[in-house]
Amino acid sequence: MAERAHKFRLKKEDTVQIIAGKDKGKRGRILKILRDRDRVIVEGANMVKKALKRRNQQDRGGIIEIEAALHASNLMIICKKCGPTRIGYRIDGDRKIRVCRKCGEAL
Repeated sequence: MAERAHKFRLKKEDTVQIIAGKDKGKRGRILKILRDRDRVIVEGANMVKKALKRRNQQDRGGIIEIEAALHASNLMIICKKCGPTRIGYRIDGDRKIRVCRKCGEAL
């Protein structure tokens, strides 16, 4: 039986910094979130080579470089003011807003 994935604080199009692994220190945009596996695909990070089969006459096939998924715990969101930070929440009326834990700026 599959374990239920926890709530994600990160969202698609967020700018994040990698804090662990071979691409530590790199920054990029989130392209896709895989909630069931707690993983995220970041633009230009964790590049792996993949063999691609030729599908039709025009398609080239061969070996391509593609982004592989990273675990969400290895990422930190980037605040425009103070850089990598954790995410906090503030209730504004009836809405819940993500805020920077360092400076309180809305993310």
